[in-house]
Amino acid sequence: MPRTPHRLFLRLTVALAGLCALSAAAEDAPRVRARDLGVAPGIFSPGANNAITDVAGVRVGQVTLRSGDTVRTGVTAILPHPGNAYRSRVPAAVHVGNGFGKFIGSTQVNELGELETPILLTCTLCVWKAADAMADWMLARPDMQQVRSLNVVVGETNDGGLNDIRARPITADAVRHALESAKSGPVQEGSVGAGTGTVAFGWKGGIGTSSRKLPESLGGWTVGVLVQANFGGVLQVEGAPVGRELDRYAFQNAVAAQGNLRGLADDRGDGSVIIVIATDAPLSDRNLRRLASRGMMGLGRTGSSASNGSGDYVLAFSTAESVRRGFDATQLQTTELANEQMSAVFQASVDAVEESVYNALFMATTVSGNGQTVEAIPLDKVREVLQRHGVKAPR
Repeated sequence: MPRTPHRLFLRLTVALAGLCALSAAAEDAPRVRARDLGVAPGIFSPGANNAITDVAGVRVGQVTLRSGDTVRTGVTAILPHPGNAYRSRVPAAVHVGNGFGKFIGSTQVNELGELETPILLTCTLCVWKAADAMADWMLARPDMQQVRSLNVVVGETNDGGLNDIRARPITADAVRHALESAKSGPVQEGSVGAGTGTVAFGWKGGIGTSSRKLPESLGGWTVGVLVQANFGGVLQVEGAPVGRELDRYAFQNAVAAQGNLRGLADDRGDGSVIIVIATDAPLSDRNLRRLASRGMMGLGRTGSSASNGSGDYVLAFSTAESVRRGFDATQLQTTELANEQMSAVFQASVDAVEESVYNALFMATTVSGNGQTVEAIPLDKVREVLQRHGVKAPR
C-alpha cells in the first residue's frame, strides 16, 4: 500500500524522537574510564592516578573555551617539572607518524634532543597565538632577562567541525592560566582543554591519559601518557570490533556501496592526534626517539591507520635528574638506561597510549557547536560489544 503523507510524517516524527532520545541518553549517561568498562590493556599496573602526572614532577593545566554557539576549543599545558624548563632542560624527542600538522618547535627538539619550554596543545589555527603567549610567559620568568632565543613547543589538532576555528579564539590569558594552574594528581579527561572540540572515530574525542608502573625487577620506572584524540579509523577496543558493530567507521560509505547499501558517511579516517609520553626512566634523546616511535603502535591497536589527512605526532621526554641538562652547561655527565633495559619501557608506553585513547573517548561528552553536534560514544552499547567478544579486566 502506498505511504500517505500522514504516515510518512508519523514515521519521521518517531525516527526523530528516537534520535533525540539516543542523543540525550548519550549525553546524560555517566561517563567512565576504560577500566570501569573492564578495559585494561597490557600486563603492567597503572600508577596511583593512571595519568601522565604519575611521573613525579609532571603537571597538567587545562583551559576550556566555550562561547556562544561557535567556540568549542581550549588549551592543555604539560609542564615537565616544577622548575624553569629553559634553565633546567629535559631530554626529549619527537616521532612523526604522519606529518599533516603544525608542531611548532619540533625540529629543534629533534636537533638538540631537549625541551626548553612546557608543551602546549590547542587547535590548528591557534598554534601561533599560543606559541606567542607562551613565549611572553616564559620570558617574564625569573632569571630570563638575557634570553634571546626560545624554542616554544606547541602541538595541535583541527577542531574546526565543532569550533569556529577561523576565529582563532585562543587568548594569551587562556594560555597563561593553563600554564599557571598546572598541577599534579588526577587529570580531567574528555571534552576539556585542547580536546573540547575534537572528534575521534566519528564520536566525540578529547583528552585522555594513562600510566604504567614497572615492577622493581624491571627498574620500577613510571611511564605516563596524555593524548589529544582527534583522528579516525575503525575503532577496536582490545580487539573487539566496536566501530563495525556500532556501525560507525572509516570508509563506511564505500564498503556499503559494494552491497548496494549506503553507509552513514564518506569518512576517510582523517584527523590528527598528539601523544605525549613522559617517564622518570633516565633516557637519552636517542632512546626517547625510539620510545616515541612506539606510540604509533599503541595508536594502531585502537584502529588508526594514520591516514593521509591525519597529523600524528609523538613527543617523549624524561624527567630523570641524571639526564637533566643545564642551559649553560659546557659538559654533560649523564647516567642513562642501557639499550637492553628499554623493552619493558616500550611495552609500558604502547599499553598506556592505547588506554589513553580509550579514556579520551569514554570520558568525552556530547558537544554541540558551530552548527554541528557530535555524540559521545554510547557506553552501554560499548559494554555489549565487549561482553560479546569476551573483553574483561584481568584479575
